Amino acid sequence: MTKIYRLPAGADLAPCLAVRRRVFIEGQNVPEAEEVDGRDAECIHYLAEADGQPVATARVLPLDDVAKIQRVAVLEALRLRNHGSDLMRFILSDLGQETRFSSAKLGSQTHAIGFYEKLGFTAYGPEYDDAGIPHRDMRIAL
Repeated sequence: MTKIYRLPAGADLAPCLAVRRRVFIEGQNVPEAEEVDGRDAECIHYLAEADGQPVATARVLPLDDVAKIQRVAVLEALRLRNHGSDLMRFILSDLGQETRFSSAKLGSQTHAIGFYEKLGFTAYGPEYDDAGIPHRDMRIAL
C-alpha cells in the first residue's frame, strides 16, 4: 500500500533527495549541480512510500499564485504501479485546498506529456532543453 504525504517545513529531506539522486543523477545523467539547485528550502515537498520505503517524490516551488511542480521522480523499478499518478493526484488535491494558488505548472520531459495530460495538464509553448532532456511546459487550473 502506498502512503503519500506532504512533509512538514524543516523536515529531513534525505528520503526525497535519495529518490531524486537515483532517478535524475544516476538514471538520467543530470549533473548534480543542476539537480541540487539550492532551492529545496523554498519548496513544499511530497513523498510516496510503499512498504515503508520511499518510491516517489516531488517538490513545489511557490511562484506568487502559481505552484510550480518540480523534481517529480519515481524509482524506475517501480514505475507503472501508479505511484506517480497517485502522487500527482495527491499534490493537486493538496494544492487545490490552498487559496494562494490558482494554477500549477511544470516542465514535463516530452516522453511524459501523455502522463500529465491524463491528469488534466495542458502543454503550451515550444519544446526546450533542460539538462540535456527535451521538455515542454504544462499547466492546470486548481
